Amino acid sequence: MKKILPYPLLFVSLVLFWLLLNGFTRAQFLLGIPIALLACHVMTALEPKKNHVRSVSTALSLLGAVSIDILHSNIAVTKLILSRQHERHPGFVIIPLDLENRFGLAVLACIITATPGTAWVDYHVTRKTLTIHVLDLEDAKAWRDTIKQRYEQPLIRIFGAKDPVAEENPA
Repeated sequence: MKKILPYPLLFVSLVLFWLLLNGFTRAQFLLGIPIALLACHVMTALEPKKNHVRSVSTALSLLGAVSIDILHSNIAVTKLILSRQHERHPGFVIIPLDLENRFGLAVLACIITATPGTAWVDYHVTRKTLTIHVLDLEDAKAWRDTIKQRYEQPLIRIFGAKDPVAEENPA
């Protein structure tokens, strides 16, 4: 059964979305089934090696820290935008990272992008450096320390430092 329908939940979801987009007719249902089957089989070729969460408590702690940081950042950016006296000092910060795990990097990208006033600009794989843009940059070292200690270290405890796919397939 796994060979015919490798991702049953994905299959059902795709058929339902197909019907929502194209209308609930018998013809659309019959057309949606082979398209969803094809997409499920394509997904088997794309499936990366599974990564396991190593520390749920650290993940929950990180979620709390990120939530608080996003709230504080919202307030700071609102004050910055509404204040006419405060001059903005936008800039870029380059941060050396120990984190190479693609799942951890994806979560870090979400954290940085979801925090108002910051944006993920670039990650250089060979140099292992992250470049972020900060709306009001006053202390680049403080930003480096925040990213490394508050986000990167917990992500390493959650996912591990190395990428499981790179470890399996060394270049």
